[in-house]
Amino acid sequence: MKHPTLVLITLMLGTSMAAIDSSIVNVSLPVIRHQFNVNVDEIEWVVTAYMISFTLFIPLITWMKTRVGYFYLYIGSVAVFTAGSLLCSLSHNLVLLVAARVIQASGGGAITPTSLAILSESFPAERRGTAIGWWGLGNVMGPALGPTLGGVLTQYFGWESVFYVNIPIGIVTIIMTYRHLNFLRDRTWTPKTFDFRGFAMLSFFIVSLQYTISTISKHGQIPATITGCAATATFLTLFIRSARNNTQPLLDLTVFRAANFVYSSIIVVIRSIGLFGGMFFLPFLLQGLLGYTTVQSGLLMLPNALTMLVARPYAGRKADEGLIRNISILGILLLALSMYLFARIDVGTTVWLILLPMIIRGAGISFLVAPVSTALLNAVTLDQISTATSLNSLLQQLGGSVGIAVFGVLHQFIYAHYLQKGYATALAEHFALQDGFFVSAIVVGLALFPAIRLPQRHAVRVSEKTAT
Repeated sequence: MKHPTLVLITLMLGTSMAAIDSSIVNVSLPVIRHQFNVNVDEIEWVVTAYMISFTLFIPLITWMKTRVGYFYLYIGSVAVFTAGSLLCSLSHNLVLLVAARVIQASGGGAITPTSLAILSESFPAERRGTAIGWWGLGNVMGPALGPTLGGVLTQYFGWESVFYVNIPIGIVTIIMTYRHLNFLRDRTWTPKTFDFRGFAMLSFFIVSLQYTISTISKHGQIPATITGCAATATFLTLFIRSARNNTQPLLDLTVFRAANFVYSSIIVVIRSIGLFGGMFFLPFLLQGLLGYTTVQSGLLMLPNALTMLVARPYAGRKADEGLIRNISILGILLLALSMYLFARIDVGTTVWLILLPMIIRGAGISFLVAPVSTALLNAVTLDQISTATSLNSLLQQLGGSVGIAVFGVLHQFIYAHYLQKGYATALAEHFALQDGFFVSAIVVGLALFPAIRLPQRHAVRVSEKTAT
């Protein structure tokens, strides 16, 4: 690796492109919903279908790495994601858009875990936290800048432009990969046998989980909900059993024997459920009763990105110094506080009281992601890095898709409750959104329980101790 900085920039570009897509679309959802004339629970499939497909592809990464290597896996994923973005922009109805998002996700699913695995294996332990901090800056700056960029593009160029923006970034990433990640071609891998049974069981588990959640909001679907719960539990059990009995499992679940990996994973899931679920509704809150335009909504979210620009590298340096628990707890508290403040936004709230939770949220994410990611990766051996990064992304996306679905169901129940009490439609919608953010604050706060079990100072990876 001749140019570590250029390697890091190349990985950040691809990750940012995939990450920005998770939020740049959100601010345009009200516009897409109006153009396609669909309900909120239908338009959420633009996000949910992407996240489910994204999640289904992640488990394939470890096996594909042994077949084609990191270089071709990374560059191929970027190419598929870029092509999927083009198809999204050409879609003229909701069905085509959702289908294009599935194609897009099949490429995006490998970008983040592959880039994190490359980074973890290419940088030494004493520089890994800082590298993850900068890499993570690209990973979270995408979602942070997405709403602002999405608002401007949607307002002046139409919602289709939020997908066109990925195309030049994808082309530049492919060119830089050929120039600066060539050293990955020299690595040899022992091909693994594909675990078809494990992949099938995991896929059925993810789909049945999402289906079960969707049935909760529908009247007369109690038998379907019970059946879905039973199927979800059955497929998860079969997947775990398959992984234990297979000499080359789809995912090496022995990583969960490390306590710090378990605690970090629980934090990732809880954070994703609360954060994705709550933030999905922010554009609807700002553009609903509050009356902000798409551009104004995007600009109001900009301080979140600027805060992360400053705080994320600092959090990475602190992780390199070994500080884990206290910084993670601080991040959780700040995130929960930001969600609570979002719940307090009402008609007549000043702009400054909207910007404040945006700033707090940016600081909270920065102080939470880098330390937890460092603790998670340092809890496993070098041979388990690929599995650890895949599981990290898998849990994040699964938690996010579940969060959006659960909060979507919760929103419908709360909205119906306010309508029954005689509130006007717009006001009932507004109150339902506020209550959703309050619940999100509580969910994020639950991450404190596993966070207090994290080490204050992270341990060096087992294999690196042995080498020393």
